[in-house]
Amino acid sequence: MRIILFILWGIQRVRKLCVYCSKCLQIRHLKGLKKRMNWVLSVTSLSGAFNGTTRTYLDGMRTDDGVSMKPICLLQLCRIGVIMYDWLDISWLKTYYNFGFDHFNISWKKTGVRGLVDCLMGNAGPFASGDWILPDLTIQGSTSINSNLQTFPNTYYFSYATKRTRRVMGMTIPSGVLGIHPMLFLRVFQMSQWKFPQDVSPPYKGYRDEDWQENDGALNTISMTHPRLPVEHPSRFIRSDSECQTLQPGIWYYKIVEADHIMFIVNRERAGVQFDLIYDSIFQRCRKHVFRKIPQTLPNQSPSSPRHHHHPE
Repeated sequence: MRIILFILWGIQRVRKLCVYCSKCLQIRHLKGLKKRMNWVLSVTSLSGAFNGTTRTYLDGMRTDDGVSMKPICLLQLCRIGVIMYDWLDISWLKTYYNFGFDHFNISWKKTGVRGLVDCLMGNAGPFASGDWILPDLTIQGSTSINSNLQTFPNTYYFSYATKRTRRVMGMTIPSGVLGIHPMLFLRVFQMSQWKFPQDVSPPYKGYRDEDWQENDGALNTISMTHPRLPVEHPSRFIRSDSECQTLQPGIWYYKIVEADHIMFIVNRERAGVQFDLIYDSIFQRCRKHVFRKIPQTLPNQSPSSPRHHHHPE
């Protein structure tokens, strides 16, 4: 049995889930299940943070360990706001947006004022456990997660990396004012100018600031192409869809798209036709280059058993 799997990695939690799935598929000793790594036929990523983002450091994550926050930073304010949000536990607000911290039971109904104080002091709650997204989004955190990530030889991989910067006289700057969402323009500029502190050891051997300057306002373009850390996975850069005629499994094919992070991840209407074209190309690529090459086996049916063939129109 083969499964078509489209994973659009716009957020880091989905990537972490994929790593866990990858580890499960590598286990060979579960009774009655063999070659599970072949179950996943295709993986497609759209603006996914494979290798972390330098924006975490701009927002307040420490560069020396990539796990803890600076004492005074934007993230500390966000941390307090999230704790208060979940502690107040206002039903209509939680219906509108839920941070996913309900399993920590920090509502005032269960913990009272003492529980709120413990969370704010960092002794309890999600920020005390490390079970939140920012530590996973640092370069160090992503490197640790990727140590358990494997590219399977029989699975097809394709990723779209987004950027809104360009090089001018050796400098990386935002590619324009009109094409970048107002919420992200400042972020694009900040990330294009950010440099790793010289008094701190770089996150990996061979790190260069200029490699991480192209970005989409939330993620660095170099991070979205394919898994690079701690070991670079096989990859190939694609300039146009015409080069996708003969895709090979086990290789990360990636294409760079001119767009900011909100274009495809948050605001579908703003992306317009370009959004539809990308998704059309994803499904067309699956039909043309996967189904025609690999015979599909239905559940509880051996490859030699008779079956009906479906011919695409």
